[in-house]
Formats: sequence, structure tokens, C-alpha cells
Amino acid sequence: MASSALTKPQMRGLLAKRLRFHLLGAILVSLGVAASYKFGVAEKRKKAYADFYRNYDSLKDFEEMRKAGIFQSTK
Repeated sequence: MASSALTKPQMRGLLAKRLRFHLLGAILVSLGVAASYKFGVAEKRKKAYADFYRNYDSLKDFEEMRKAGIFQSTK
């Protein structure tokens, strides 16, 4: 008696339906992670490098390292 009230489970196309749902979710999550990495890490890193090299003097840095005795081939 109680078994007639239960509905039959969907068997045909169940895998395709679940794959479509999970694929869409995976794509949205991966896009979110990529965007957060780009704006949270990569842009800050690019700005830090640009700020560093804006006022960087390589000859001054070389002279400081040479005076400190880091290089053995130059005196």
C-alpha cells in the first residue's frame, strides 16, 4: 500500500543532469579563484615590482656590493 505512494526515481539521464550541474559549479568556482588570485596576489605583486624598480639604481647597488666584498672578480 505505501509503496504505491512513492514516486519512481529518475534513472534515465541522471548522470548527464548531475554532470551538467557539477560542471557549471566547477567552472564558476575556478573563475572565482582565478579572479581573486589575479586581483589579490598578481596585481599587488606587479605594483610592488613597479614601485621597487621605479627608483632602483643598479650602479649604486653594484658599488655597495663591491665595497662589501661580495664580488671576488672585481676590486
